[in-house]
Amino acid sequence: MRRRASGARDVARSANDVARRALAEDRVDHDRTTRALLPKALSAEGRVVAQGSGVVSGIVWARAIARAAGLRIVVARKDGAPVRPGEVVLRLRGDARRILGIERTLLNVMMHASGVASATARAVRAARGSPRPLEVWATRKTLPGLRDLEKAAVVHGGGRPHRRDLSEALLVKNNHLALVPLEDAVRRARAAARPGERVEVEVRSVAQALRAARAGAETLLIDNATPTRALAIVRALERAHLRRGRWIELSGGITATTIGAYRRVGADAASLGSLTHSAPALPYHLELRPARLSPRRT
Repeated sequence: MRRRASGARDVARSANDVARRALAEDRVDHDRTTRALLPKALSAEGRVVAQGSGVVSGIVWARAIARAAGLRIVVARKDGAPVRPGEVVLRLRGDARRILGIERTLLNVMMHASGVASATARAVRAARGSPRPLEVWATRKTLPGLRDLEKAAVVHGGGRPHRRDLSEALLVKNNHLALVPLEDAVRRARAAARPGERVEVEVRSVAQALRAARAGAETLLIDNATPTRALAIVRALERAHLRRGRWIELSGGITATTIGAYRRVGADAASLGSLTHSAPALPYHLELRPARLSPRRT
């Protein structure tokens, strides 16, 4: 419970920080065109409408942006909900100048986050049907400053965020092994591990996978392997009685289009950097109109 509460605070802090920096970047208080055309006290209603099919994400960040501009937001869709062209995702109400000021920032965030969620959903669907459930994981290949946004979007699409940063796991990678012998690396990582924490080692061959498993690595990251090579590594571990109880992750160039080819490997998860660094945006646009006046009571 304490970790979950802390995570929620971190996300809220990240959303507020992104909102502040993004609005400052676009100089929303210096929109010369809007200020020249509109009076100060004009109230308006804005609707964010989907222009494509996908999965909604970014609502927490949209709220932070609206709040930073002094606007009220009414959500029509929740994060993780499916959306089709023409459907309203959220509504804004408040000063017309402020709505126009945040328009581009809010849409950019929503389109990117929803694009990541939609790409993840496609990968999750493509990974179904394997004899052993194949989870879809994110990576740290995220845009600087937007990691929490993108990790949350992966979850909204049905994937898992994986480790957020370098402090969250012990992962011995190829460049570590260029400096430290594999067995020594596993031993040192094991000495630094927290109670119950797994040590993961990146491997690229059958021989390296067997060495890592025998050295005590509980998780193996098979990197940059074709489905055929990855299957050969898993089969070798099974023949050596080193597969049971050991988590196997796949990574390196896997996309929503190619993940289906890895379903028969027998791995537990596939990490897709493409979910965050290459996801196409899900398009939205903003429709603005004067606010309706509430009828007076008599």
